[in-house]
Amino acid sequence: MNPELQLFLQQLLNGLTIGMVYALIALGYTMVYGVLQLINFAHGEVFMVGGYLALTAAGLATSLWAGLPFWVILLFLFLFSILGCSLLGAVIERTAYRPLRGSPKLTALISSIGMSFVLQNAVMLIYGSKEQSMPDVLPRWQLDLGGVTVSLIQLIIFATALSLMALLTLFVKRTRMGKAMRAASENPEAASLMGISVNGVIRTTFVLGSALAAVGGSLFAMNYGSLNFHDGYLAGIKAFTAAVFGGIGSIPGAMIGGVLLGVFEGFGAGYISSEWKDVFAFGLLIILLLFRPSGILGENVPEKV
Repeated sequence: MNPELQLFLQQLLNGLTIGMVYALIALGYTMVYGVLQLINFAHGEVFMVGGYLALTAAGLATSLWAGLPFWVILLFLFLFSILGCSLLGAVIERTAYRPLRGSPKLTALISSIGMSFVLQNAVMLIYGSKEQSMPDVLPRWQLDLGGVTVSLIQLIIFATALSLMALLTLFVKRTRMGKAMRAASENPEAASLMGISVNGVIRTTFVLGSALAAVGGSLFAMNYGSLNFHDGYLAGIKAFTAAVFGGIGSIPGAMIGGVLLGVFEGFGAGYISSEWKDVFAFGLLIILLLFRPSGILGENVPEKV
């Protein structure tokens, strides 16, 4: 294979890999915004907590059940992280958002930023300020496609992210709760008069978004092999950028925005410098806001149910 083409395909693969993780986090941002018209800036820290829970679960599994197949340990890791972050999402909604439901939106925004710092410092106190290494739970297996290397964790990221995105789309469009979420997004007062529990819908939105962030954090920790309590802040900001890039409030937009942001970052790191990859991401956001503030798919207009 031509070396230039090989480099192009490898950077594309690497960009798609991290882009899938960004998309999972961005879905949480866009779901909460779709229902509450607010940005949950603690969502990046939920992603980080998910990574640390996966790290803890991996440590337990490798020490207690070392002989089990890797996919059993992987399933335990995901479930442990999802359950922990889902509970955390419900707690955040109940403590940082519901008491401020009738307050100005700026108040709730400041509350979410405060929750972000609380989670950061809590994780730092529990796990320490140093970077934590992720135990090896996956075989060191790689697939060579004509000079382009695909690792097992990359295949798992693609399969997991695409499956969850498809399931979320079906959930929102086909289930009773999904219809209730769309109704509450369009008009909470009318939805309440029709018998829909708006509080229940909002709580479910936070739980689902946090579960997706948990999976993203677990995949991130396994892909990079280490985790720091600051990782949630940067990944969260990038995922927010992806949500804006695709069209804040649009679930397909969050998916597309996350993938495109990852690809853009991957190419920038591969062809220019990895030290500038964050600059590429936020430079893209500035350009987008200047020329298309509503994002690629435009701001989502909730449909009537």
